[in-house]
Amino acid sequence: MLFLIPGGLSLLMGLDAALLLMGLSAPLNFAKVASLHAPLMVFGFVGTLIVLERSVAARRPWGYFAPALLGLGSLALLTELPIEVGKSMIALGFVGLILIYLVIWKRLAAAAIAIQALGAVSGLVAALLWIVGTRISGIFPGMAVFLILTIVGERLELARVSPAVNVRSERFGLAVAVFLTAFTALAPLWPTPGYQLLGFGLGLLVIWLFRYDVATRLVNTSGLPRFMAACLLAGYFWLIVPTGIWLIAGGVSSGPIYDAVLHSIFLGFVMSMIMAHAPVILPAVLRKPLPYRPFLYIPAALLHASLIVRLLGGDAWSSVPALQWGGALNVVAVLLFAVLAVTSAIMGPPRKQSKPAAPKAEKSTRKAEA
Repeated sequence: MLFLIPGGLSLLMGLDAALLLMGLSAPLNFAKVASLHAPLMVFGFVGTLIVLERSVAARRPWGYFAPALLGLGSLALLTELPIEVGKSMIALGFVGLILIYLVIWKRLAAAAIAIQALGAVSGLVAALLWIVGTRISGIFPGMAVFLILTIVGERLELARVSPAVNVRSERFGLAVAVFLTAFTALAPLWPTPGYQLLGFGLGLLVIWLFRYDVATRLVNTSGLPRFMAACLLAGYFWLIVPTGIWLIAGGVSSGPIYDAVLHSIFLGFVMSMIMAHAPVILPAVLRKPLPYRPFLYIPAALLHASLIVRLLGGDAWSSVPALQWGGALNVVAVLLFAVLAVTSAIMGPPRKQSKPAAPKAEKSTRKAEA
């Protein structure tokens, strides 16, 4: 819980920044918060959660320095300290994450672990580019690939139970991950055709996910597996947006198209993945169950519906009200999921319905038959 505090604060500050960027009222209103929206959400919030989960898996006390550096480094960006302090702490956090993956690799040398480690390398590339003065739009590919490969690697770990997954498919996924990691650094320096190739690699990854992820079969089940599968598949569909934009338009650094790429990845894909995995990942980290309940569908549905309004109405049709309404409801969806998740954890596991007792006459009949 202590390590989650910086991540939670980064989430709140990042959502505050999102409201300011859309021209809406926000609890805190100063320009520095708005300019750090993406780093607060990616490094401070999601990054801290990911690294904390990996630290727990590594079972090394020194591993907890990594999530602490990411969380506290992100918050340090908001203080009067030189901004290089916060950037350097974030970079060191990624170095710690890479060392954590080395520990895990020694236990299990698998393609899934290698893909996640490549995600950490992409995050480190983004942090280093930021330190040397690259704009947020330039480090965006590294931030995106860090989250995408981390999630894809974890999905591959689960997909190994599927008979469709074999050594050849794992190697293909690893090759695509290497390709994407290489272009997190090359795309900002070589925009044409760097971003087109980045989009090509992302497209291959999307096809791979739909082909091998067990979510395509679990969506036909019920309960928690179906909820997770629905969130996963919805997230994979959102990755089609940046794939198409990068392939057609190349690198964009501002405007509606940039907004569409940014939020289709970080909201449509990443937040949907967080909602899908929260009932599984958070209990492993906090040692407290987070039972699935059907009301968790409400924030998930609101997230995707509001994102459609934002991208189609706001970005595609340049409607400011659609952009603001969609963006505001994005924030509501994220906060609502957090509230409902906490509520479900407090309520505890659902009570199992006891089977009704058989009537006495029926019991006598069964006894006679026996």
